[in-house]
Amino acid sequence: MGKHRAEAAAPAVLGDLSMLLGVLDLEETGADEYRGTQPRQTAARTFGGLLMAQAIIAGGRTVDAVAAAKSADRGKPVEPLRLHAVNGHFIRGGEIDADIDYRVTRLRDGASISNRLVEVSQGGELLCSILLSYTSDKPGLEHQPELSAVASMPAPETLPGLTEVLAGYESNLGWFVDAIRPIEFRYANDPAWIQKATGEQLGHNRVWMRPDGVVPADPNVQAALLAYTSDTTLLDSILTSHGLSWGLDRVVVATINHSMWLHRPLQFDDWLLYSTESPVAAGTRGLATGRFIRGDGQLVASVAQECVVRHFAAREN
Repeated sequence: MGKHRAEAAAPAVLGDLSMLLGVLDLEETGADEYRGTQPRQTAARTFGGLLMAQAIIAGGRTVDAVAAAKSADRGKPVEPLRLHAVNGHFIRGGEIDADIDYRVTRLRDGASISNRLVEVSQGGELLCSILLSYTSDKPGLEHQPELSAVASMPAPETLPGLTEVLAGYESNLGWFVDAIRPIEFRYANDPAWIQKATGEQLGHNRVWMRPDGVVPADPNVQAALLAYTSDTTLLDSILTSHGLSWGLDRVVVATINHSMWLHRPLQFDDWLLYSTESPVAAGTRGLATGRFIRGDGQLVASVAQECVVRHFAAREN
């Protein structure tokens, strides 16, 4: 999809991406304990993708520390294990104007597998628990589904930017219009609010995404950015399956759990297609699944998220 962003001739990241990278630089407050600040937010509650991203940074620091200790003992470098799975269970929403604490429990440090539990709290109350799993990459069986649909997608450079597709909807989607945009979006299909206007009902969503600037090569930071990104647009297909839209219908959505699996070493510095769909909604719960796919068709990561979703009919005048 063109030259990698990390190779671009730019001295530093700018704007909203810089803000997000800044809050990913956690303060160490104790042994395996960290504190994170929050960027400017327009939502009423802390963004779940931020909690996952900061948890990945906290857990990754303890895994890197093990590798550093092994390197010192052996007198030669030992590569840290790579994050391959994130499983988060959300218990309550967080306040957007207070810091967040991360306590890491080292469940296991093996030769090829490590596990961490990160308990995320605010003001002494548990917000969520996130399990992180790390592994070493070794040769083995490989297969993936045929993802030829990627080749049929319009190139991201040919698609309108987010500002353009939001034009005319500012009064209904003000929280989205004013939100920070560390990730660049290019919708390959009409977003939910435009589908609402045309009467379309679509059970899937396709969005090209990339960081809006240069990103560090640190694998933990790149994984954190992808986790943050994975919590955007994922639930849209639940609504568009029913012809509904954020801001235009009375819907309440709250994440229950969110998982991400990294299948291959990550390089999130260029366009990835986020292909999502909703296989089922029942009992006030909805399930959405997603895939991050490179432009050459290689499957990079898979995502699943369950949420509580409630739709209230429009009030009568």
